[in-house]
This record gives sequence, structure tokens and C-alpha cells, in this order.
Amino acid sequence: MHSKEIENILKLEPFKRYEYFIKKAADFEQLWTIIDQDGDYVISEIDEFSLISFWPSEEFVTLYLEEGWQDCKPLKLTIDDLKENVFDIINSENYLINVFPINGRSGFVVSLEEFNRDLQEELDKIE
Repeated sequence: MHSKEIENILKLEPFKRYEYFIKKAADFEQLWTIIDQDGDYVISEIDEFSLISFWPSEEFVTLYLEEGWQDCKPLKLTIDDLKENVFDIINSENYLINVFPINGRSGFVVSLEEFNRDLQEELDKIE
């Protein structure tokens, strides 16, 4: 990805980044999250909520990891991985989804239901 494109995307408001994420995740049928040294998904806390974070590409995860998460590493997930494995964890732990956080700030936070609906609508457009 060209550095100018990355720069322009990072300037977007959280909801616009969310829309960008949904489109990219559906187009490429993959997304990125982060795991800790033990291989567990990294969960952040905001107020009383626990959030799992997702990004559209490794470049954006890498930028985020520079913000104090150096002990963590990016993990690519396919849409199938997400739906068959990660959705169960999100649902059972009652996590919210933090889509495309940047610069140490949260991204657009949605429930599993909203996230799945929006992603599925975009996937249906492609088929």
C-alpha cells in the first residue's frame, strides 16, 4: 500500500474507517488482529467494556503496535476463521469489536451483531 494512501485513510473519522474496513475485509476475505506472546487475542478495556480489535491490513496493525504494543504481533484471519472460531469467543465473552483503532485511540466500536450484519451485507454484494 502506498504511503499516501495510508496517510489519507488514517485521516478518516472512525465511522469512515469502519466502512473502509468492512469493504476491504469483504473484498479480500481477510482481516487482521493482534495476539500476545502466548498466542492469545489481545483484549483492551474501555470503561467497563472488553474489546477485540480488527484492522483491514497488516500495515495498519503494525502502525498501531508502535504505540506501546511492541510485545504483540499481527495475526491474519480469514472470514471463515472469524466466523467459525472468533465469533464464538466474542459472543461467549461478551466482547465488543473495536474496528480500526489508530494512534492509541479506539476505532469504531460495534456489537458482534452489528459487525456481522454489516460484513455479511458487503460479502453478499460481492457474490
